[in-house]
This record gives sequence, structure tokens and C-alpha cells, in this order.
Amino acid sequence: MFPNGLLMLAMNWCKLLIIDCGSRKRLVDSGNKLMDMLTGYAAAHQHPFNIFVHMIGIPTIMLGVLIPLTWTGIEVAGLHVSLADVLLAGFFLFYLTLDIIFAVVFGVGAYLLPLLALRLGAYPGNTGWIIAAVCFFGGYAAQFIGHAVEKSLPVLVKHPLQANLAAPFFTVVELVKFAGLRDGLFNEVQERLEQQRRSSD
Repeated sequence: MFPNGLLMLAMNWCKLLIIDCGSRKRLVDSGNKLMDMLTGYAAAHQHPFNIFVHMIGIPTIMLGVLIPLTWTGIEVAGLHVSLADVLLAGFFLFYLTLDIIFAVVFGVGAYLLPLLALRLGAYPGNTGWIIAAVCFFGGYAAQFIGHAVEKSLPVLVKHPLQANLAAPFFTVVELVKFAGLRDGLFNEVQERLEQQRRSSD
């Protein structure tokens, strides 16, 4: 479902970004942006239950969005490209500007999730719409429950666009963290959180 040509284009774009003569400054800026995003996210997602709920709820919300988007598409070079593919490709390209490794991990999910959405959306009658609605609203309800347990305000309330753009990225971040990878990055995030707490006291 994820067009191979588009994936190759994204990877080539990423390579050019790295070797470009002005890439060093951009990579530093990207790293700072990534740290700011991770620190802001971690500040409101410390409780294990809230993290677990987001790990389940965010992909569920995405599934609810992708199901109807798989119903519309066009043929490109013999490949069927749906609106779901276009949406996920946009996310993938945006995440490449933040972190290559996280973007590649997201790319794996971006390949598999539309396959499930396509299968669920193929049920007859209004079944596909019902499944999509349950996934979408149920996923968001779970997010609010998780934040109620943590006693923190969801970013969705203050910045809905930013929250929806970044949420799938943070799901990947939690997966990588759960796998015990990139400990240095997550340790730096925790150090920044401790500094923020000390400065606010």
C-alpha cells in the first residue's frame, strides 16, 4: 500500500539532507526541535497507565481515520494509491525532518496499518463505518481516561492540530524506548524534565 517509489524518494531526500553543505545547521536545529517535542510530551506522559493507553489508543484512532480513506484512490504507474497512503506518506516525510530512525520505524507501521484498514473497510453495508467510528471515538476516549489517571491536561485540548500530527510519532518513540534502544536520548529528556521541575520550584 505504501508506494515503493514514494518511499525511495523519501529516503533519497533524506540522504541529500544529510550530505548537503548546509545540512549540519539544519540537523542541529532538527535535533533541538526533537528534544523540545520529546520533553513536552514526556512532561504530560509519565504515568505507566497513560503511556499504555496512548500506545493502544493512537493506532486505534489512526485506524478509524484510515478505514474510510482506503475507499478513495487513484492508479499511479499501475499501483493503487489511496488517500490513506497519501496521508501516511505525509506523516512519514514530516517525521524524517525530526529523526530518521523514528521515521523508518513509523514507515513499517505505515505499510501495515492501511492493509488492516482496507480489510476492515471491506465488510458489507455500514459495517466499515461502524468499525471506523468505534476506533476513532473509542481511541480518543481512552486518551482522556489516561490523562485523567495521570491528572494532566491532554495536549489535544490546547493544540489539537499539533497533537494529532505528533501523536503517531510519540507512539513510535515509546516503542523504541520500550525496546531499550537509544537510552542516551531518553536520559537527556529526563534530565531536561528534572531541570524544568527544579526551575519551577
